[in-house]
Amino acid sequence: AQLEGEVFGPVLHVLRYRRADLGALIESINATGYALTFGAHSRIDETIDFVTARIAAGNLYVNRNMIGAVVGVQPFGGRGLSGTGPKAGGPMMLYRLRRAAQAPALRATAASSATEALASLQQWADTTGRTTLSVRCAELSSDTPVGRTLELPGPTGESNRLRFIARGRALCVAVDEDDLLRQLATVLATGNRAALSAPCAQDLLAQLPDPVRRQTILATAATDCDVALCVPAQAPALRRALAARDGPRVRVVTATDVSGAYSLDALLVEQTLTVNTAAAGGNASLMTLEPV
Repeated sequence: AQLEGEVFGPVLHVLRYRRADLGALIESINATGYALTFGAHSRIDETIDFVTARIAAGNLYVNRNMIGAVVGVQPFGGRGLSGTGPKAGGPMMLYRLRRAAQAPALRATAASSATEALASLQQWADTTGRTTLSVRCAELSSDTPVGRTLELPGPTGESNRLRFIARGRALCVAVDEDDLLRQLATVLATGNRAALSAPCAQDLLAQLPDPVRRQTILATAATDCDVALCVPAQAPALRRALAARDGPRVRVVTATDVSGAYSLDALLVEQTLTVNTAAAGGNASLMTLEPV
């Protein structure tokens, strides 16, 4: 809290904290809104996994310095107040700037955090006779980049991965139930939380299954969001309204085709994780020490 704005060094700012308070410390760092780079030094895998799964920065460095990002190895770019859009120097950059371009293949590394809610929405769609929505949920489940990574080239003794993180809260602005449900399915497929804004939103929310409701709220005029979805006709007014707010720029995403589909990429941010795998000095057992 002593740093009231973004400061570029040289500054050494030292804070001590109890291990049990590490989660609260990460929340405080994320709450500053600045999220360019983050570094961690530890020989305890549990600590590294805990921190890198929660920190909001665009580039994460483990057991190495935090400067000198190499083009094609550590795609560079922040989040929140420290940047937006595609990362510079990465394999996804030109793809992000083109229309209807094929993205590089991604390797599945973990189950999607959106699986339960999206599957629940699909089951609800089947039960209520919403066949088109059910088919779209199935497509989104197989297409989502969440839980996948792109392995990047780099020097021996270093791991570089590009992974895809939910933006946070997605504002869904629609004129009818069908549009709102398509937006909701897209939000759940990307692991985001939905804020519903439509004449039918309150009635619809009451009908949805519990796993979906847990990731969904009703939007108000004061609802903060990290990304917004709407039909093309609503986009100009929504962009003006969001631009007038304080805080980071909020991207407005519109349907990409006549079917009402929305881009999954636009609801995610890229995060680069660089790990010095040789940090244990050649003794691999030091990387598996239990915390004390």
